[in-house]
Amino acid sequence: MKPQEIAIQKFEEHFGYKAERTVFAPGRVNIIGEHTDYNDGFVMPCAINYGTAVSFAKRDDNKWRVFALDINEQDEFDLSQPIEPSEHKWANYVRGVVKFVQVKCPDFKQGADLVITSDVPMSSGLSSSAALEVSIGKTAQLLGDLPLSHTQIALIGQEAENKFVGCNCGNMDQLTSALGQKDHFLMIDCRSLEISPTPEPQGYSIAIINSNVKHDLVTGEYNSRREQCEFAAHFFGKAKLRDVSAEQFIERAAELRDANELAYKRAKHIISENQRVLEAAEALKANNMVKLGELMAASHDSMRDDFEITCPEVDCLAEIAQQAIGKNGGARMTGGGFGGCVVCLVPNDKVEDLRQAVAEHYEKQTGIKETFHLCTACDGVREV
Repeated sequence: MKPQEIAIQKFEEHFGYKAERTVFAPGRVNIIGEHTDYNDGFVMPCAINYGTAVSFAKRDDNKWRVFALDINEQDEFDLSQPIEPSEHKWANYVRGVVKFVQVKCPDFKQGADLVITSDVPMSSGLSSSAALEVSIGKTAQLLGDLPLSHTQIALIGQEAENKFVGCNCGNMDQLTSALGQKDHFLMIDCRSLEISPTPEPQGYSIAIINSNVKHDLVTGEYNSRREQCEFAAHFFGKAKLRDVSAEQFIERAAELRDANELAYKRAKHIISENQRVLEAAEALKANNMVKLGELMAASHDSMRDDFEITCPEVDCLAEIAQQAIGKNGGARMTGGGFGGCVVCLVPNDKVEDLRQAVAEHYEKQTGIKETFHLCTACDGVREV
């Protein structure tokens, strides 16, 4: 059963009456452009056919009763009172979104019963948190008939994660979940929020292979990367690393390295990664999958050596995948890092070769069993 079907069924079981409406927000996979979003740079993700469903019905008071089916926990809070953090981490994504919806729409106090369920693996780098935020934002918008665009819902989700949950993420995950387009990758300028949809390559599949090494971004590493990027931007007298050209970086690289070696390495990744995203968009338009594969490999190397967010298991998985795919396609870690998934663009006639190669070698080398998903690029948040 799909999450939306499960949510509808479990709502009636849990609350004893039928849900009125259901929304679905997809997770996302990032093809290329890692950690560039909070540097106002470029990314190229797509929404995927795994996501979060919320079934809900209005109440005649101001309370939200929220049942998280997958972990069997409930949260309750009152929209007519100031919204405070919960002891449950998952509940803060919900509360945070509602709090920042109220900042935009102060009269929103409509109570509701909600059931949430998801088939996005948590802590996998596929944006389970953004799918939750965007699905809750859309739920609030429908409950209150609020004048919020999908872009605004995405930015509310980001604000909730930054200011309420405490993770200084960029805006890519929420924008992709809110604005995804079927059969398209989205080239996103994270400063202007301009989105250029590019058709996904014909004859290729998106394979997402979960290393099953878990990460937890809220615990510091992610935020420290952001601080290092900010140090580097200020070193160049710029607001964001987006504004530092490759030439400017090369000219003062040694000086930055002496001042702060970690900031130097982080900046080197971001500045080169932005260029790779722009080149990847051109390669896609030209259907040059060899070039796209080379760019994905270079992105992974940069994340490993300069941004230092991969781990040995993910490096091993990317290497196995790249060897199985060959030159016509690519593989790289996707997501925030420290575990999670490898994304592969693989010719349709090599999907089984890839699956077998990973099954044969990954567990043998790491002691961990991978999970293999074939995905399609899909539309963003919607009522179902």
